[in-house]
Amino acid sequence: MTGHVVESVRVEIAAPARFVWDVLVDYPSYPLWNPYTVAVATTLAIGDPIDLTLPNPDGSAGTFVNREYIRVVDPPRLLRYDTADELPGIFAVRDQWIEDLGPDRSAYRTTDTFSGEHAAWVMANTGEWVRAGFDSVARALRDRAEQLWAVGQGAVAG
Repeated sequence: MTGHVVESVRVEIAAPARFVWDVLVDYPSYPLWNPYTVAVATTLAIGDPIDLTLPNPDGSAGTFVNREYIRVVDPPRLLRYDTADELPGIFAVRDQWIEDLGPDRSAYRTTDTFSGEHAAWVMANTGEWVRAGFDSVARALRDRAEQLWAVGQGAVAG
């Protein structure tokens, strides 16, 4: 797909891919660890909505809900959703990738590809905010998964 792409940092995680997937889709726990997507409501069924509650891009108090639609659920590898026709002149496809690096290691990264007549404007006005948010999610997911995996393995969480 052509368009403007925002990509997070790629983080390596000291936990198996399937475990990281389970942390990623444990939406009720998002308020405990996710600084960018503070709440999510979805069934994860293909075609169903996913309502993402995000902080205001300008840093002001409050949040807003961004509605997208589930397109691919391929555990533990890929979760994809897009904006469908929710936003006239803009189409965004979000991919969250988990890479299996071995029995107790994985990696995570996420991308958002914006297209449509207003894509350049969206990138100019919110692209850096999205990238910073995605980076914060990647690092927070790594930290959350590693902490829970260590506890589950009988290690002492630090």
